[in-house]
Amino acid sequence: MTAVSACLRSRQVGRRRPRPPASTGVRAYAAAVRYWTEDEVRAELPRMRVLIDALRRGEHQDTVARTNGHGVAADEKGADIDPVDVPSALSELEDKGIVLRDSESGLLDFPAVTGNGVVYLLCWKRDEGQLGWWHFAEEGFDGRKPLPLPSDL
Repeated sequence: MTAVSACLRSRQVGRRRPRPPASTGVRAYAAAVRYWTEDEVRAELPRMRVLIDALRRGEHQDTVARTNGHGVAADEKGADIDPVDVPSALSELEDKGIVLRDSESGLLDFPAVTGNGVVYLLCWKRDEGQLGWWHFAEEGFDGRKPLPLPSDL
């Protein structure tokens, strides 16, 4: 188990969703969702690059630790890098309502909503220079479509 997946699992173990009063007839409800605009996501991308890079280094350090049991991780040029705080990076993504789909590729989804109330996801990967894709939740990565959104949404 990698450091990122172990941290994600530890955040989910024992977590209970709050339940509304029985009199409402509703069994469970979701927490409030933060909806992002395209401009907000674009402004956040520099920070997302830092967080994804930290998660990748955390994965790399986990691999180094498993293979030789000690040592400080180094980047591709051999320079030592600072220790990574994977839990803080994951916590920041969670606090901002950003969905980490894959730490290795740096795939993130940002919930968004149109003026007509249609919910969709703005989708970005670490190797993409700018935000350029969106999809509906049920379509996943394979359903990505280029921005801008169609005007009828």
